[in-house]
Amino acid sequence: MKHRSSIQIMGRLIGLVKPLAPFMILAVLMGVAGFLTAILITVFGGFAILQVLGNPAGIPLGTVFTLVLLFAAARGFLRYAEQACNHFIAFKLLALIRDRVFGALRMLAPAKLEGRDRGDLISVITSDIELLEVFYAHTISPCCIALIVSAMMLVFIGSFHGMLALVALLGYVMVGILVPFVVSRKTRGQGDAFRARFGEMNAYFMDSLRGLREILQYDLGNDRLEQIGERTQKMSVSEEKMKNQGGLSSAVTGFLILFFTLMMLLASGVLYAQGSIGFEGVLIPVITMASSFGPVLAVANLGSGLAQTLAAGDRVLDILQEEPQVQEVSQGRDIDSFDGAKVEDVSFAYDEDAILKDIHIEIEKGKITGIAGASGSGKSTLLKLLMRFWDVEKGKVRVSGTPIGEINTRSLRETESYVTQETHLFHDSIENNLRVAKWDAIGEEIEEACKKAAVHDFIVSLPQGYKTPVGELGSTLSGGERQRLGVARAFLHDAPLILLDEPTSNLDSLNESVILRSLKEEKEKTVVLVSHRPSTMRIADQVYSVENGRLS
Repeated sequence: MKHRSSIQIMGRLIGLVKPLAPFMILAVLMGVAGFLTAILITVFGGFAILQVLGNPAGIPLGTVFTLVLLFAAARGFLRYAEQACNHFIAFKLLALIRDRVFGALRMLAPAKLEGRDRGDLISVITSDIELLEVFYAHTISPCCIALIVSAMMLVFIGSFHGMLALVALLGYVMVGILVPFVVSRKTRGQGDAFRARFGEMNAYFMDSLRGLREILQYDLGNDRLEQIGERTQKMSVSEEKMKNQGGLSSAVTGFLILFFTLMMLLASGVLYAQGSIGFEGVLIPVITMASSFGPVLAVANLGSGLAQTLAAGDRVLDILQEEPQVQEVSQGRDIDSFDGAKVEDVSFAYDEDAILKDIHIEIEKGKITGIAGASGSGKSTLLKLLMRFWDVEKGKVRVSGTPIGEINTRSLRETESYVTQETHLFHDSIENNLRVAKWDAIGEEIEEACKKAAVHDFIVSLPQGYKTPVGELGSTLSGGERQRLGVARAFLHDAPLILLDEPTSNLDSLNESVILRSLKEEKEKTVVLVSHRPSTMRIADQVYSVENGRLS
């Protein structure tokens, strides 16, 4: 993806706030009022001093104490209201962004996600999105608040003398704009590197956990630990650089606050000596200046932390703005009645790797069409093209006479049942894993589908039957049991076209024969059966052989 500037990233992230703009405005108003009450506590203290000194600009002590108490109470309430609004916005937006990211991933899959690092994707979905809370809760409104409060303070200080307003302006710009800008520029690359390494670490951990048995079997534990240590060290180096920049930023910010407070004292002292202002023109601007850095200090402290947030935001935007390789169709045609399918002179390649060349297949309604061939010959790719997981480069794939690129995606998926070589099971019960194919299926339908897939007897033998949890990725079941559940899903989906990719590769001959007999008895179904087993191909009405991407 094209590298975005910090301004572009912030602009895109701010654009997501539109649905919650009223809450953001409320947060800014509460923040402005809160900081004003905090500043006015010290400012009115200055007016109390003037009253004690007998200066005409002083305010009666009773009035000052009453107002200070009111300001103190209001400051607590307003601060709470501001933070409540900011975090409400942040958590609502994080939920919205997660929903949009999952939607984007669904649109990108499988063409754009094939071969992507799953651990890195999980890092984006979890930690990167979570990190955006800093931006929405602690960046947008503080910047607006700093701008508004600083403008109001400039007007107030300028009411004593324009030169004092100029000193205040320089202080606010240096602390609130220049320092964060420089720190963000210096740490942006470090933030990108840290988030990338964090994603790599997640991927490596996931890979290690999934391969734990192999690691133990081949005594690779020390090697994996060393690799984890090296990756941790790289992350530590990146984080240390950002922390150092953050510490330097805090030191510079503290120095600038003291420096410009002294500059205000010096400038007002000179003006007092010249008779341009009275004593109140010295005391009140200096007190105001010293107590009004809170809003710009909140912005200055974003610095290095913002670098990580922007890096995370950039990775999230990469997913949200990536164009799918296959666009879903929603304004096309629906398949009202299935009438066979056809692959017409189709050629296809993954990037530069040519897989299929000038393939032509007739899939007759109500027939079983077999596709045989060696591993890597393109058999599975043919089924994926029928599912329109990819678009063909040359030729046409038609279902019921209509090019699949013109068929509404939802209608195409409803017309086809697809069983892959590796059945994915969710961390849930067997029943709910089967209901993925048909959420409103009744118990009798589920049992009938499982009987056809030769898995019903196994399920009822379990202590909890169909309510038995399958574990993460179906880890409590064997490969053959998972495969039979995948076939049961296809029967339950009850689509007119069934696409089976090596459906019996993990099964014994007995269970294979039960499934093949069930397929043969489905007279109203059209089946495309991919297999390298001669025993499986015996039920096919016609068999095509694919070798080196060509058909025979």
